[in-house]
This record gives sequence, C-alpha cells and structure tokens, in this order.
Amino acid sequence: MLGGFAVTGDEDGLPRGTRSLLLLGPAEPGFWDHLQSQPEWDDAPDPVDRWSRRVIGRLACDLGAKALFPFGGPPYHPFYAWALRTGLVWESPVRLLVHARQGLMVSFRGALALKEAVPLPPPAPRPCDTCPAPCLTACPPRALTGAGYDLPACHAYLDQPQGQDCMTGGCLVRRACPVSAAYARLPEQSAYHMRQFHK
Repeated sequence: MLGGFAVTGDEDGLPRGTRSLLLLGPAEPGFWDHLQSQPEWDDAPDPVDRWSRRVIGRLACDLGAKALFPFGGPPYHPFYAWALRTGLVWESPVRLLVHARQGLMVSFRGALALKEAVPLPPPAPRPCDTCPAPCLTACPPRALTGAGYDLPACHAYLDQPQGQDCMTGGCLVRRACPVSAAYARLPEQSAYHMRQFHK
C-alpha cells in the first residue's frame, strides 16, 4: 500500500458509501521478478494492466471492496489528486508525483474503495523540502523541468543515440531524485516502461 485517505461523505468518482481509499502499487525488491512469473506475462498486450486487474480485483472481492484502476478510460479516475491526499505523496518540483519511500519511481496499479474506516499510515515529511532538486536540471533536452513537460521534445530525444541511457535505464529526471536512487527499482523494469511509453 502506497497510502490512503479517509472519506467522510460521498464524493464524485468514488463508489457510494466509500469511507477509506487505499492506493496500491509495486513494492521493490521483488515485484518485477514476481510479475514476470505470472500468467499475464505473455505476448498479449498490457500484461501489467491485466495482472493488476486480476490481483487487485480478487483482493477487492475478498475484502468486499471496489477495485478502481488508473487505466481503462476515459473517463479516468483522478489518481494524481487522490495520491496528494495521502500525506505520503506530493507534487515534485517537476510536477511528477514523488512518494516518501519510492521518490519519482512511484506508480499506482489500482485502488481499493472500502466501506469501512480503516487505520491509515501517518503523514511523512515531504522529501523535496530538504532536497537540492536535481530533478530540475536532469533532463538533457530540457523536456521535463519546473516549467512543465514538452512531450514531443522528450520523444525526439529518445529517438537519438544519446537518448539510449533513458531508454535502457529509465528517465534521468526520475533517477536524479535522491529518494528514487535509494529505492530498489530495477533498470530492466524502467526500460520496459520506457519501451511502452516510446512506441
């Protein structure tokens, strides 16, 4: 669990009667190796999404909860806004979400909407408040900065030979985050997601 928050009344986008929302995502070390051993890891499209639907969907059934996913839209559930309500995730200087333990490598695979109020992790200090923000200057083509994200410039850079470091090891901005650097995400996992992003 990457965080959660209490829901005191019915809200748009949440099932009626939701009293707690828990946000779920990969935990390393271990997730990437586990995922590759699962039946969804085949030649069909979207293995990570299919795995998420099966595993989180089953968990929701076992708990009497409702599973919600950041994919499958439109419309899309507001995972960015939900994450900001947890006290464990914040907007970084480059506007990507940053997690207290995973840094800029955080990703959400789903959420559980529970009808019960459950204990939640306490808020944590925002790591960016004491960080020199190397993320602001880590992008070689300046496609991702505090001013925003230039998607065409990012893709153009990834098409060049010098973009191969990002393609094989993951986004340099995400990797520049000190919290990300201490998190045990494998370069192979980042490379897979970069290939999905840059098709």
